[in-house]
Amino acid sequence: MSTLKPKQSRTRLGRFVGIVLLLSGTALWAQTNETATIKQNKTETVKKENSNKSARASSVTPAKPTNKWTKVWWTDRHKEKVERIKKGNVQLLMIGDSITHAWETHGKRIWAKYYKTRNAVNLGFSGDRTEHVLWRIQHGEVDHISPKVVVLLIGTNNTAGKDSVKDTLVGIDTILEELKTRLPTTRVLLLAIFPRGKKRRHPLRKINNQINLGLATFADQKQIFFLNINARFFNKQKKLPPEIMPDFLHPNERGYRVWAEAMEPTLKRLMAMPSLK
Repeated sequence: MSTLKPKQSRTRLGRFVGIVLLLSGTALWAQTNETATIKQNKTETVKKENSNKSARASSVTPAKPTNKWTKVWWTDRHKEKVERIKKGNVQLLMIGDSITHAWETHGKRIWAKYYKTRNAVNLGFSGDRTEHVLWRIQHGEVDHISPKVVVLLIGTNNTAGKDSVKDTLVGIDTILEELKTRLPTTRVLLLAIFPRGKKRRHPLRKINNQINLGLATFADQKQIFFLNINARFFNKQKKLPPEIMPDFLHPNERGYRVWAEAMEPTLKRLMAMPSLK
């Protein structure tokens, strides 16, 4: 049996202590790194949850608008429309934002020609987003009626307000589900969001085009129907002419005529169908 000399013993002991310290340091580093990773993951999870809550609040949670300029007239218009709905005899509803709202101004004569005899009611509200439409639907604007068709055009104010494609689609889908529940015998004609912006590569036009691809998938050809008439607004150079949309967003009278003529074949077909059971 060999005996270690004092110098060899101290050398091996030193190596042993070094190894222990190295392993201890590695374990401590791993534990610290693991703790930091857990904290980071928790932080990212919280951020994601907060983001989801924000998305829910902005696009699918029913709400009245808070803009100062809408407070002057929005609630009064809502009350007026509810009173009209209470009278019944509604065969056609147009639901949307300022583009639908302006049937009462720029599109007044076109409305009279195409929709007056159909007992149509205009439920367009300037500035509305999906959450505002949801609030209105849940507060009397479709109660106790069974229109043959609802025309829905909404979403451009969501994207202008920085809502994502996904959030805007979820908001519109939520409106459709609400309409299906409250108007089970009514067909819905969902329109593609109209083009906006002077240039083809306008960022909001590109975003709305992406949304329109998603909207097409919502159609079941039984109660929900999708129609994209956007190509009818462009000229031969495939540009959005100011002669139809002077501000490259809202149609003028000529633009409303284009809208009515493009939508009429589909609307006429849906209006002629028997009510859903």
